[in-house]
Amino acid sequence: MSLNIVVLAKQVPDTRNVGKEAMTPQGTVNRAALPAIVNPEDLNALELALRLKDSHPGSVITIVTMGLPKAAEVLREGLYRGADRGILVTDRAMAGADSLATSYVLSQTIRKIGVPDFVICGRQAIDGDTAQVGPQVAEKLGLNQVTYVEQVDELKDNSIIVTRRIDGGVEKVKAPLPLLLTVTGSAAPCRPRNAKLLMKYKRALAPSEKPATGLPHAEEYEKKPYLTLTQWGVPEVEADLAQCGLAGSPTKVKSVQSVVFKTKESKHLGSSDAEIENLIVELLESHTIG
Repeated sequence: MSLNIVVLAKQVPDTRNVGKEAMTPQGTVNRAALPAIVNPEDLNALELALRLKDSHPGSVITIVTMGLPKAAEVLREGLYRGADRGILVTDRAMAGADSLATSYVLSQTIRKIGVPDFVICGRQAIDGDTAQVGPQVAEKLGLNQVTYVEQVDELKDNSIIVTRRIDGGVEKVKAPLPLLLTVTGSAAPCRPRNAKLLMKYKRALAPSEKPATGLPHAEEYEKKPYLTLTQWGVPEVEADLAQCGLAGSPTKVKSVQSVVFKTKESKHLGSSDAEIENLIVELLESHTIG
């Protein structure tokens, strides 16, 4: 059986490499100072979707991202690896969205596409770590959901068995389709770019990325419609402005801090048991451990 799969992916600042310039004086993230990357667990989600496609010929993967126009890079990365279609959801009215407003817009986008067999996304984004968007999308669409998925074990008779990673071990879950899955970083890593697909889509652009005049290789975009990525805003997804962006976000970030640990003093220990025991006592008294 062929599958219709939607993968949700996000462009995030690389918070794994935070330096002193990563914060503005106002305490917010200085996104310009951090390189933009595809959220790592969303790549795990894409790989799971691609494996489903590999095992079910005729399946179609649509990768969706919400963000600034430059987030179209996420779509290109998905197309380079085997996704069939990319949709950029961008609009000034969506700026400042928290997880609730984000999940609302994404659920509206999926409704416009048509509810698929699978919606697959990473467990959480490294710039927020809330793990809320996937479950909220499932709730808004009325879909069953399985979180913390590590691998697909079996898919037949319109139901799936997956392994999910939980504290202390793993769990096997069987669920009916349609279904939303959130995927952990312990799942299979995403395959590299395909050279042929890279050559095919390397000039793919969203409409908002194209210059008003002087578009390089303009003739290619006329001959190859797939090089123009789909771009939707509030009107296209029929979203309620009151539920988008800051207006639809009950959560507000007060400040963001970059905490840097500095060594004030050092202590050298010998190999005697007494010295080690004294250090443990000191750490317990300072509540560093225990």
